[in-house]
Amino acid sequence: MSSDFASLGLSEPIWRAAAERGYTTPTPIQEQAIPVVMSGVDLLAGAQTGTGKTAAFAMPILHKLAATSETAFHGPSSVRALVLVPTRELAAQVEESVQLYGKNLSLRSLILIGGVKINPQMQKLRRSVDVLVATPGRLLDHIQQRSVDLSHVEILVLDEADRMLDMGFIRDIRRILAVLPKKRQNLLFSATFSPEIRTLADGLLNNPVSVEVASRNATADTVSQRFLAVDQDRKRELLTHLIGEQQWHQVLVFTRTKHGADRLAKHLSQGGMQAMAIHGDKSQGARTRALAEFKEGKVRVLVATDIAARGIDINELPHVVNYELPHVPEDYVHRIGRTGRAGNNGQAVSLVSVDERKQLSDVEKLLKRSFTKETIVGFEPKQSFSSQPHAPHTRRPAAPGAQRRAPSRSTGGGNRFRDR
Repeated sequence: MSSDFASLGLSEPIWRAAAERGYTTPTPIQEQAIPVVMSGVDLLAGAQTGTGKTAAFAMPILHKLAATSETAFHGPSSVRALVLVPTRELAAQVEESVQLYGKNLSLRSLILIGGVKINPQMQKLRRSVDVLVATPGRLLDHIQQRSVDLSHVEILVLDEADRMLDMGFIRDIRRILAVLPKKRQNLLFSATFSPEIRTLADGLLNNPVSVEVASRNATADTVSQRFLAVDQDRKRELLTHLIGEQQWHQVLVFTRTKHGADRLAKHLSQGGMQAMAIHGDKSQGARTRALAEFKEGKVRVLVATDIAARGIDINELPHVVNYELPHVPEDYVHRIGRTGRAGNNGQAVSLVSVDERKQLSDVEKLLKRSFTKETIVGFEPKQSFSSQPHAPHTRRPAAPGAQRRAPSRSTGGGNRFRDR
């Protein structure tokens, strides 16, 4: 058994664990980031979802921790490496990867997320932890309860830092940074580099090495993108038609709101399709169960909001549908990045009504390209996209419950999406 990961300097137990899962050739972000992390310097990494960025930091961190385990501090509740992520689903994905690559090592990992009881977590924290994966809100709960010791953290990772800032976690992050030791290695991963991310990086990183494997806000070449014009009140009918007519068996559908996700999943289920919704109001148990059944093929359609879908990692997911275009164009990139992962082909289909002209235009401006609006026979919209944009008297009224809602998005330091 051999692996190109060995040439990057990773220890045999780590690359062997990867090889057993069929991972033998590093992705571009892994080729660039792994040697940097192993060298001990700070890292600023730009990588889109689906590029293998989790392994890019998990594998070298495990290598470093295993090499120094005998001399490291192992006091009660102490943590050696801390990975901060924006959502529970992403936390589960990252911790799963840590367990995968570290299965041949004597290292202990733990996940701290909201939505579950805190006391069992406190029990597990009585022992030392090598790699702790946490969402900011729940980690702060443990800091306040003094059930976790972060004074010996050797490595800090901020994963999907752009999303954490979007969700209003900047104050939480600063509070966590305040209790960490000054001397540590810092790794920041982000899909985009906004001025806010640059400011955060400048205050966090010490002479970092910068690596970037994709242009800002780029979409993967392995994802085909289609935009289907349809009246708002016929979207559910068209979605059902597409799934049935084209025999899609695993479809991730995005809606803007939690209520919209619930309504759509109920409609699909009543039509005979196995469908479940996943969003922030669902219990953690329900979210985990829905995702597991979707991965196993027991659920045909998973309807998700943007927040809940972060961390859904299915290498061979064939179809993503934008039931509604997002208000923030960068979210379009994140959404369709759920398919076409790890070199596999995927298809992203967006159902676009005439009142979503602005959202479509914003996506086109972001990606610096224009998209052809297709129509499906029998579902032609009553109003053309080429007609005047301000013609409300010709617009077909939206169906009950399908009206446009204001974006539920926090851009400041609030905690609207705080993941406790």
